[in-house]
Amino acid sequence: MRIFRYISIDRAAITAITVIALDQWTKWWAFNATTPGETISVFPGVSIGQTRNEGIAFGFLADRPVLVFGLMAVALAILVFSYVKHRQQPVLWLATGLLMGGAIGNAIDRVTLGYVRDFIEVPKFPSFNLADVAITVGVVILVLAVEQRHQLEKRLADDTAAEESDRPQDTEDVTAD
Repeated sequence: MRIFRYISIDRAAITAITVIALDQWTKWWAFNATTPGETISVFPGVSIGQTRNEGIAFGFLADRPVLVFGLMAVALAILVFSYVKHRQQPVLWLATGLLMGGAIGNAIDRVTLGYVRDFIEVPKFPSFNLADVAITVGVVILVLAVEQRHQLEKRLADDTAAEESDRPQDTEDVTAD
């Protein structure tokens, strides 16, 4: 997308910025609308509350913040490299934007607060936030995009092999004089 005359903003970047803004706003809203230990029912089976998550998924690695940031940095670097290399692939921009936005949204909490604010509560499942939803949806889209590309490459290889087998072979008639 071209904005103004000289600035070009990528769809993945717009998606990431949107996810970060919504994530930070929803966390601010949830933590201002509730007190620790209080929950507000939003609709059946979904409540808003306050949970401090010092680890990554489900509190894993809570006591290793440097490792958490290191793993996140490596994963984001690989994601950006892959996106730049395969930018033309459909929906890859969406997966990249969701993953980047979710990771950065949670990183903002880690840097500024020392923990991630989780607030969405559903029965029999750990609390989570909008960044976690974006990361999960981004992973699903990324897996589907990679599988779609794999299937396309396989079909192209099969078509090429079929064309080569249908092509008449040049055979030289070698006769002895």
